[in-house]
Formats: sequence, structure tokens, C-alpha cells
Amino acid sequence: MIPIRYPPYDFKFKNENEKKFIFDELRKFWVTFTAEEWVRQNFIQYLLQVKLYPAAFIAIEKEIRLGELKKRFDLLVYDRDHKPWMLIECKEQAISLEKKVLDQVLRYHISVPVPYLVVTNGVFCAGFGKKEKKLVALTEIPEFPVMSN
Repeated sequence: MIPIRYPPYDFKFKNENEKKFIFDELRKFWVTFTAEEWVRQNFIQYLLQVKLYPAAFIAIEKEIRLGELKKRFDLLVYDRDHKPWMLIECKEQAISLEKKVLDQVLRYHISVPVPYLVVTNGVFCAGFGKKEKKLVALTEIPEFPVMSN
């Protein structure tokens, strides 16, 4: 597992029609506050503040096709050449990072091939890099890539 220390961040919350919302700074709108959204928002701040990933290279909840099915990934980080680089699946803390969670991100990887895959539940984080067509466990989240030639 990869240790993650979330940086402090002053999230904005509001209540409306008996529902709680959190402001998504990247998408610039309010989203329903759920246990999974808490993980997603904290992981985004980790990528921005700790790993110094540029916000412009992070996509949130975009639709992809898996055959006839339409699915949404949680986070996709693009490299500086605007190619998909890291796919991140967020789960709520109560969900353990078992094989079925990894299988989900591997299915997304079929439609969006990337060098890095990450799954997190906010407590634990597992990452994998592709090396010679095999997945190798990561010990840390990779640094954002420098510009290619």
C-alpha cells in the first residue's frame, strides 16, 4: 500500500434541500457530498498540493465506453502531451481495496490505456505501473512527468 497524508484544505460545504454539498474547485460547481466524494476531493488536493500535479491535467468523472456499457471513471491525469497517464478509482472508506475494485479499474484501463493505475479508499491507496506488459506495485504515487522532447 502507498501511504497518503492528505494536506489540510478548507473545503466549502453547503446544505440545500436537506442535502449536503461540497464545492469542487476543479470543476467549479457544487456536488453532492458523499463518502466517495470526500475521498475524491481529498485525493485531488493531495495530487495538487503534495505531488504538485497541474490542475489543468486532471479530469474528473468523465464517461467512457466499455463495449456497449457507459461508465464513469473518477479521475484521469493526462501527461504534458495530453495523453492519458494515470487512472484513479476512488471508493468510500468503508470499501476495502479487494480484487473486484482492482478489476473495475482494469476494465476502465481497456478503454483508456495508461501507464499508471491507482485505487484508493481514502485510508489505503494501491498503485500499479505497467512494466513489460505486467502490472508492478508502486511504493509511491509517481511524480508528474516533465515535458517530452
